[in-house]
Amino acid sequence: MYSRFVVKLEKRFNDTIELSNGTELYLDTKFNEFAHRVNEGEVTHTPIKYKTDIEVGDTLYFHHLVVLNEEQKVYGLENHYMVNYDPDLTINNQCIAVKKKDTGEIKPIGGWVVLSPIEKKEEECDAWLNHLGIELVSLEDDNDHRKGTVAFECDKCRELGIKEGDVVGFKKNGDYRFKIDGIEYFRLHPDFLLYVEEN
Repeated sequence: MYSRFVVKLEKRFNDTIELSNGTELYLDTKFNEFAHRVNEGEVTHTPIKYKTDIEVGDTLYFHHLVVLNEEQKVYGLENHYMVNYDPDLTINNQCIAVKKKDTGEIKPIGGWVVLSPIEKKEEECDAWLNHLGIELVSLEDDNDHRKGTVAFECDKCRELGIKEGDVVGFKKNGDYRFKIDGIEYFRLHPDFLLYVEEN
């Protein structure tokens, strides 16, 4: 059975955009809550059941269901939410990574592997043909895997013999996108990893 962290959020959704002149625009997020959800918060309480090196004041990155699920609110504490943590069963673990308040170090937790995405780059010729209305179909799109670069060292990576900077392949649709400091990453269950590319 999992335990829980409690995090404090300033708001549940990123519902404003600030223009270069300082004007703030408000977004209606109800049409795409997933894209605008907040997925990080300041840790205010740590689990008693499991010993971790995560401390009050650290930043916890978590699954979007935390803010979308009304049942995870902490009643009596405004803007506080429970985040499920189970270090033994990754799939039950809503915690993805932590950023230490003192050092700024980012560390995946709960068995997750965090990758930097490797996006396909469109060749200039393909772009020119697309401009003319000619669409090229790539056989690579039919592959059942994608690629990413291991972004941060983690216990699970060490167990698997992979290290930060390694390029790995993983099952198609096995990734979950989230952001740390505005940069997009993939959270991945280790079972979805297929191979490590050799240099």
